[in-house]
Amino acid sequence: MDYFVWNIEPVAITVGFATIRWYGLMFASAFISSYLLMTWMYKREEKNTDEIDDLLTYAAVGTIVGARLGHCLFYDPAFYFSHPLKIFAIWEGGLASHGAILGILIALYLFQRRVAEPYVWFLDRVSIVSALGASFIRTGNFFNSEIVGEPTRVPWAVIFQKIDLLPRHPVQLYEALSYSLIFLLLLFMYKIRGSNIRPGVIFATFLITVFTARFFLEFVKTKQAAYNSEFWMTTGQMLSIPFVMAGLFYLVLPIFKKN
Repeated sequence: MDYFVWNIEPVAITVGFATIRWYGLMFASAFISSYLLMTWMYKREEKNTDEIDDLLTYAAVGTIVGARLGHCLFYDPAFYFSHPLKIFAIWEGGLASHGAILGILIALYLFQRRVAEPYVWFLDRVSIVSALGASFIRTGNFFNSEIVGEPTRVPWAVIFQKIDLLPRHPVQLYEALSYSLIFLLLLFMYKIRGSNIRPGVIFATFLITVFTARFFLEFVKTKQAAYNSEFWMTTGQMLSIPFVMAGLFYLVLPIFKKN
Protein backbone atom coordinates (compact mmCIF):
# COMPACT_ATOMS: atom_id res chain seq x y z
CA MET A 1 0.00 0.00 0.00
CA ASP A 2 1.27 3.45 -0.90
CA TYR A 3 1.16 5.96 1.94
CA PHE A 4 1.41 9.71 1.91
CA VAL A 5 5.01 10.76 2.61
CA TRP A 6 5.48 13.96 4.60
CA ASN A 7 8.92 15.50 4.38
CA ILE A 8 8.37 19.25 4.26
CA GLU A 9 11.06 21.51 5.66
CA PRO A 10 10.04 23.29 8.90
CA VAL A 11 11.35 26.61 7.55
CA ALA A 12 8.71 28.36 5.43
CA ILE A 13 10.52 31.55 4.45
CA THR A 14 14.14 32.69 4.60
CA VAL A 15 14.96 36.38 4.16
CA GLY A 16 18.63 37.12 4.70
CA PHE A 17 19.55 35.87 8.15
CA ALA A 18 15.91 35.69 9.23
CA THR A 19 13.94 32.47 9.00
CA ILE A 20 10.23 32.01 9.50
CA ARG A 21 9.05 28.52 10.38
CA TRP A 22 5.73 26.97 9.54
CA TYR A 23 5.11 26.44 13.25
CA GLY A 24 5.73 30.12 13.86
CA LEU A 25 3.26 31.01 11.12
CA MET A 26 0.64 28.75 12.68
CA PHE A 27 1.30 30.24 16.11
CA ALA A 28 0.95 33.75 14.68
CA SER A 29 -2.25 32.70 12.90
CA ALA A 30 -3.64 31.51 16.23
CA PHE A 31 -3.14 34.91 17.85
CA ILE A 32 -4.29 36.90 14.81
CA SER A 33 -7.49 34.88 14.62
CA SER A 34 -7.92 35.34 18.38
CA TYR A 35 -7.58 39.09 18.02
CA LEU A 36 -10.11 39.27 15.17
CA LEU A 37 -12.59 37.01 16.94
CA MET A 38 -12.32 38.83 20.26
CA THR A 39 -12.76 42.17 18.48
CA TRP A 40 -15.93 40.84 16.84
CA MET A 41 -17.32 39.66 20.19
CA TYR A 42 -16.45 42.91 21.95
CA LYS A 43 -18.17 44.96 19.26
CA ARG A 44 -21.14 42.62 19.17
CA GLU A 45 -21.68 43.12 22.90
CA GLU A 46 -20.76 46.81 22.81
CA LYS A 47 -17.82 46.40 25.16
CA ASN A 48 -14.74 48.59 25.41
CA THR A 49 -12.48 47.41 22.58
CA ASP A 50 -9.53 49.25 24.11
CA GLU A 51 -9.19 46.27 26.46
CA ILE A 52 -8.46 43.78 23.71
CA ASP A 53 -4.75 44.49 23.26
CA ASP A 54 -4.04 44.10 26.97
CA LEU A 55 -6.31 41.04 27.20
CA LEU A 56 -4.50 39.21 24.43
CA THR A 57 -1.11 40.25 25.80
CA TYR A 58 -2.00 38.67 29.15
CA ALA A 59 -3.38 35.59 27.37
CA ALA A 60 -0.30 35.27 25.14
CA VAL A 61 2.13 35.48 28.05
CA GLY A 62 0.00 33.07 30.09
CA THR A 63 -0.15 30.63 27.19
CA ILE A 64 3.58 30.57 26.49
CA VAL A 65 4.76 30.57 30.11
CA GLY A 66 2.16 28.02 31.16
CA ALA A 67 2.81 25.75 28.18
CA ARG A 68 6.57 25.83 28.74
CA LEU A 69 6.41 25.21 32.47
CA GLY A 70 3.81 22.52 31.90
CA HIS A 71 6.13 20.68 29.52
CA CYS A 72 9.07 20.97 31.90
CA LEU A 73 7.15 19.86 35.00
CA PHE A 74 4.77 17.29 33.49
CA TYR A 75 6.80 15.61 30.76
CA ASP A 76 10.51 15.81 31.63
CA PRO A 77 10.94 17.09 35.21
CA ALA A 78 14.18 15.20 35.92
CA PHE A 79 16.00 16.84 33.01
CA TYR A 80 14.82 20.37 33.73
CA PHE A 81 15.47 20.12 37.47
CA SER A 82 19.02 19.08 36.58
CA HIS A 83 19.35 21.79 33.89
CA PRO A 84 17.13 24.68 35.11
CA LEU A 85 18.47 27.15 32.53
CA LYS A 86 17.09 24.90 29.82
CA ILE A 87 13.60 25.90 30.96
CA PHE A 88 14.16 29.18 29.12
CA ALA A 89 15.31 27.47 25.89
CA ILE A 90 11.86 27.58 24.38
CA TRP A 91 13.32 27.63 20.85
CA GLU A 92 14.37 24.01 21.38
CA GLY A 93 10.70 23.01 21.54
CA GLY A 94 8.50 21.71 24.30
CA LEU A 95 5.08 23.22 25.00
CA ALA A 96 2.28 21.45 26.88
CA SER A 97 -1.37 22.27 26.19
CA HIS A 98 -2.44 21.42 29.74
CA GLY A 99 0.04 23.93 31.09
CA ALA A 100 -1.15 26.47 28.51
CA ILE A 101 -4.73 26.24 29.83
CA LEU A 102 -3.57 26.74 33.42
CA GLY A 103 -1.46 29.69 32.32
CA ILE A 104 -4.41 31.28 30.53
CA LEU A 105 -6.65 30.80 33.58
CA ILE A 106 -4.15 32.62 35.80
CA ALA A 107 -3.54 35.35 33.23
CA LEU A 108 -7.27 35.99 32.80
CA TYR A 109 -7.72 36.21 36.56
CA LEU A 110 -4.98 38.84 36.79
CA PHE A 111 -6.42 40.78 33.85
CA GLN A 112 -10.01 40.62 35.10
CA ARG A 113 -9.06 42.46 38.29
CA ARG A 114 -8.45 45.57 36.16
CA VAL A 115 -11.77 45.64 34.28
CA ALA A 116 -15.52 45.52 34.89
CA GLU A 117 -16.51 42.21 33.26
CA PRO A 118 -16.65 39.16 35.55
CA TYR A 119 -14.05 36.41 35.34
CA VAL A 120 -16.49 33.88 33.88
CA TRP A 121 -17.34 36.31 31.07
CA PHE A 122 -13.76 36.08 29.87
CA LEU A 123 -13.60 32.31 30.38
CA ASP A 124 -16.54 31.73 28.04
CA ARG A 125 -15.24 33.94 25.25
CA VAL A 126 -11.58 33.04 25.47
CA SER A 127 -12.60 29.37 25.33
CA ILE A 128 -13.98 29.94 21.85
CA VAL A 129 -10.81 31.55 20.52
CA SER A 130 -8.63 29.00 22.33
CA ALA A 131 -10.28 26.10 20.52
CA LEU A 132 -9.57 27.75 17.18
CA GLY A 133 -6.02 28.62 18.22
CA ALA A 134 -5.36 25.02 19.31
CA SER A 135 -6.32 23.85 15.83
CA PHE A 136 -3.65 26.11 14.31
CA ILE A 137 -1.04 24.93 16.82
CA ARG A 138 -1.63 21.26 16.07
CA THR A 139 -1.38 22.00 12.36
CA GLY A 140 1.99 23.58 13.15
CA ASN A 141 3.02 20.35 14.90
CA PHE A 142 2.15 18.47 11.71
CA PHE A 143 4.41 20.77 9.68
CA ASN A 144 7.20 20.11 12.19
CA SER A 145 6.70 16.32 12.02
CA GLU A 146 6.38 16.25 15.82
CA ILE A 147 3.94 14.69 18.30
CA VAL A 148 3.42 11.92 15.78
CA GLY A 149 0.99 9.02 16.02
CA GLU A 150 1.59 5.33 16.58
CA PRO A 151 2.44 3.12 13.58
CA THR A 152 -0.65 1.93 11.72
CA ARG A 153 -1.82 0.43 8.42
CA VAL A 154 -4.93 2.56 7.95
CA PRO A 155 -5.22 3.91 4.37
CA TRP A 156 -4.79 7.54 5.49
CA ALA A 157 -1.57 6.86 7.41
CA VAL A 158 1.32 9.26 6.88
CA ILE A 159 5.03 8.49 6.71
CA PHE A 160 6.89 11.24 8.55
CA GLN A 161 10.18 10.82 6.73
CA LYS A 162 12.07 13.05 9.16
CA ILE A 163 11.16 10.56 11.91
CA ASP A 164 11.31 7.15 10.23
CA LEU A 165 9.74 5.22 7.36
CA LEU A 166 6.80 3.79 9.32
CA PRO A 167 3.24 4.73 8.33
CA ARG A 168 1.70 6.49 11.33
CA HIS A 169 -1.55 8.03 12.47
CA PRO A 170 -1.53 11.75 11.57
CA VAL A 171 -2.72 12.44 15.10
CA GLN A 172 -1.85 16.13 14.84
CA LEU A 173 -4.48 16.46 12.11
CA TYR A 174 -6.97 14.43 14.17
CA GLU A 175 -6.54 16.94 16.97
CA ALA A 176 -6.66 19.95 14.65
CA LEU A 177 -9.93 18.72 13.14
CA SER A 178 -11.38 17.93 16.59
CA TYR A 179 -10.57 21.41 17.90
CA SER A 180 -11.99 23.04 14.77
CA LEU A 181 -15.29 21.20 15.29
CA ILE A 182 -15.29 22.16 18.98
CA PHE A 183 -14.69 25.77 17.96
CA LEU A 184 -17.76 25.66 15.69
CA LEU A 185 -19.83 24.13 18.51
CA LEU A 186 -18.78 26.80 21.01
CA LEU A 187 -19.31 29.58 18.48
CA PHE A 188 -22.80 28.21 17.80
CA MET A 189 -23.56 28.19 21.52
CA TYR A 190 -22.34 31.77 21.85
CA LYS A 191 -24.00 33.20 18.73
CA ILE A 192 -27.30 31.30 18.60
CA ARG A 193 -28.04 30.66 22.25
CA GLY A 194 -26.39 33.80 23.57
CA SER A 195 -27.82 35.09 26.83
CA ASN A 196 -29.96 31.95 27.28
CA ILE A 197 -26.88 30.02 28.35
CA ARG A 198 -25.78 30.16 31.96
CA PRO A 199 -22.43 31.96 32.35
CA GLY A 200 -19.60 29.47 32.41
CA VAL A 201 -21.34 26.75 30.40
CA ILE A 202 -19.35 27.52 27.24
CA PHE A 203 -16.14 27.24 29.25
CA ALA A 204 -17.31 23.99 30.84
CA THR A 205 -18.20 22.61 27.42
CA PHE A 206 -14.74 23.60 26.19
CA LEU A 207 -13.06 21.69 29.03
CA ILE A 208 -15.18 18.57 28.51
CA THR A 209 -14.93 18.36 24.73
CA VAL A 210 -11.30 19.39 24.27
CA PHE A 211 -9.89 17.14 26.95
CA THR A 212 -12.17 14.20 26.14
CA ALA A 213 -10.88 14.41 22.58
CA ARG A 214 -7.34 14.66 23.91
CA PHE A 215 -7.87 11.64 26.19
CA PHE A 216 -9.00 9.32 23.40
CA LEU A 217 -6.49 10.57 20.81
CA GLU A 218 -3.69 9.76 23.24
CA PHE A 219 -4.34 6.09 22.46
CA VAL A 220 -2.92 6.58 18.95
CA LYS A 221 -0.19 9.07 19.90
CA THR A 222 3.41 8.24 20.76
CA LYS A 223 4.19 8.82 24.41
CA GLN A 224 5.51 12.32 25.09
CA ALA A 225 6.81 11.93 28.64
CA ALA A 226 10.56 11.33 28.93
CA TYR A 227 10.16 9.09 31.98
CA ASN A 228 8.95 5.48 31.84
CA SER A 229 5.58 4.49 33.19
CA GLU A 230 3.95 1.07 33.24
CA PHE A 231 0.53 2.56 33.89
CA TRP A 232 -1.95 2.08 31.05
CA MET A 233 -2.75 5.79 30.84
CA THR A 234 -0.32 8.30 29.37
CA THR A 235 0.69 11.51 31.12
CA GLY A 236 -1.56 13.45 28.72
CA GLN A 237 -4.55 11.29 29.64
CA MET A 238 -3.99 11.62 33.37
CA LEU A 239 -3.69 15.39 33.03
CA SER A 240 -6.87 15.55 30.95
CA ILE A 241 -9.12 13.87 33.51
CA PRO A 242 -9.19 16.75 36.06
CA PHE A 243 -10.17 19.21 33.33
CA VAL A 244 -13.04 16.99 32.16
CA MET A 245 -14.19 16.47 35.74
CA ALA A 246 -14.10 20.22 36.42
CA GLY A 247 -16.28 20.87 33.36
CA LEU A 248 -18.78 18.17 34.31
CA PHE A 249 -18.94 19.41 37.90
CA TYR A 250 -19.79 22.93 36.76
CA LEU A 251 -22.55 21.68 34.48
CA VAL A 252 -24.24 19.65 37.23
CA LEU A 253 -23.60 22.22 39.98
CA PRO A 254 -27.15 23.70 39.77
CA ILE A 255 -28.59 20.25 40.55
CA PHE A 256 -26.65 20.08 43.82
CA LYS A 257 -27.67 23.65 44.68
CA LYS A 258 -31.36 22.82 44.22
CA ASN A 259 -31.04 19.90 46.56
